[in-house]
Amino acid sequence: MSVREIDVTELARWRSEDRAFVLLDVREPDEIAKAAIEGAVLIPMSRLTERIAELDPSAETAVLCHHGGRSAMVADYLDDAGFTSVANVDGGIDAYAKLVDPSIGRY
Repeated sequence: MSVREIDVTELARWRSEDRAFVLLDVREPDEIAKAAIEGAVLIPMSRLTERIAELDPSAETAVLCHHGGRSAMVADYLDDAGFTSVANVDGGIDAYAKLVDPSIGRY
C-alpha cells in the first residue's frame, strides 16, 4: 500500500459527507489545548507505538499534526504496520484553521 496526501479542503469534505474514517491527531497534549478538531482520536506521536492497538488497521485513517511533517511519518509507520487505507493531511491543523475553520486557534 502507499500513503495518500489529502489537503485540508478534502478533509473538510470528508467530514461534511459523514464519511466513515478515523481522524488521528498525533500532536502533543499542549498543542491539542491550543487547537483541535472535534471528534479526532488523540494519540501523540511519542506514544503511538504503545497505543497502536487502539486503532483499527482496516479503518480509513487520516493523520493530522501541526503542519504535516509528523503526520507524514506516522502515516508511513501505519502503512508499514499493515493499515489498509492511510492518508496524510498536508498542511495540518494550521492550514485547516486558516483555510477551513477560522474558529480553530492557530499557534
